[in-house]
Amino acid sequence: MSELRSTLASVEAVLDPEGMREEADGLRERSADPSLWEDQEQAQQVTRRLSYLDGELARLEALHQRLDDTAVMFELAADEHDQTARDEAEQDLAKLRKEIDQLEIRTLLNGEYDSREALISINAGAGGADAADWTEGLQRIYLRWAERHGYPTEVYDTSYAEEAGIKSTTFAIKSPYAYGTLRGEHGTHRMVRISKYDNQGRRQTSFAMVDVLPVVQQVDHIEIPEDEMRIDVFRSSGPGGQGVNTTDSAVRITHLPTGIVVSCQNERSQIQNRASALAVLQAKLLERKREEQAAKLNELRGDGGRSWGTQIRNYVLHPYQNIKDVRTGYETGNTGAVMDGEIDDFIEAEIRWLRTQGL
Repeated sequence: MSELRSTLASVEAVLDPEGMREEADGLRERSADPSLWEDQEQAQQVTRRLSYLDGELARLEALHQRLDDTAVMFELAADEHDQTARDEAEQDLAKLRKEIDQLEIRTLLNGEYDSREALISINAGAGGADAADWTEGLQRIYLRWAERHGYPTEVYDTSYAEEAGIKSTTFAIKSPYAYGTLRGEHGTHRMVRISKYDNQGRRQTSFAMVDVLPVVQQVDHIEIPEDEMRIDVFRSSGPGGQGVNTTDSAVRITHLPTGIVVSCQNERSQIQNRASALAVLQAKLLERKREEQAAKLNELRGDGGRSWGTQIRNYVLHPYQNIKDVRTGYETGNTGAVMDGEIDDFIEAEIRWLRTQGL
C-alpha cells in the first residue's frame, strides 16, 4: 500500500492535477461561449480535451479513494482474522497496482507529438487475400482497443480488396495521447495461420504494415501550395448507400513533390472529404519532416539510424497459438483476447522499450 501511494504521488508530480484543473476550468468557460460553436472542429477539440481532463482527474480521485478503502479492508480483515476479506483486499490491491502502473506509463509520453490524437494507416503486404483479410483484422484490433477505452474514432478511407478484406485503410483515434500511446505499433505485423482462402487448408504467412502519425494541429504550419497538389474526385467504392456511392464526392490528393497520395470517401460532401484528405496529407508531411530531422540526428550520433519499417510482432495461430513482440519479448498465448483489441500489455511494454532506446 505504501509503495503504491508513493508511485501515485510520483505520477501526480508529473501530471500536475492542479494544472489540469485550471486548464479544465478554462475550457469549460470556452465551451460555454456560443461563438465557439461557429467553428465545429474547434469546438469538438475543446470538448474532447475537456472530457479527457475531467476523466483523468476523476480517475486520480478514484484511485486515492480506492487506496483508502483497500487499506480499511486490510485493517478489518486483520482485526477480525477474516481470511476471505483479506483475499478480497489482495485482489483489489492487485487491480490497483495494474491501474497505477498503467497511469505511470502516461508519464513516459513526453515526446514532442505524444499528446496528439493518432492517425493510423494500415496497408496489406505480401500474402494475397490472406494479407487483405489480416489488414482488416488489424483495423478491427485498433478500433476495438479504442472502443474499450471509450476513445472516439473516424474512418477516413478504406480500399476494399477484390476477393476479401481490405487493401488499405486510414482512420483516426481522437483522444489526447493516442499518438504517444500507439506510436510503437508502427511497423510490419506478421500473421501465421491456416488460410481461409486455400482449398487445401495450408498454413499461410501474411504481412500488413501499420503507420502511426500524429494528427496535425494549426500551430504546425504545414502549408501546401495549391500548385503542389493534384486533386481528383471520383465515386466512392465498397459498401455504402443513401447517396454515398451515387455521386463523385470522394477526393484523392496527390502531393506532386513527394508523390504521397491520400484519399477520403467517408462523407457525402466533396468539401468535407477534401478537408479530411488534406488533414491526412498534412499529417504525412509532418511525419516526413520529423523523420528527416530524426535521420539527421541519428547520422550525427553515428548509430546508423533505426528502421521503423521492420517487423515488430508475430501473430501465430497455427500450429500453436502465440503472439510475441520481437522488440520487447513480451508474448501471450491468449490470442483471442488480442484479436479482440486487448493489446494494452503490448503497448505498455513497447512504450517502456522506446524510452530505453531513447526514441
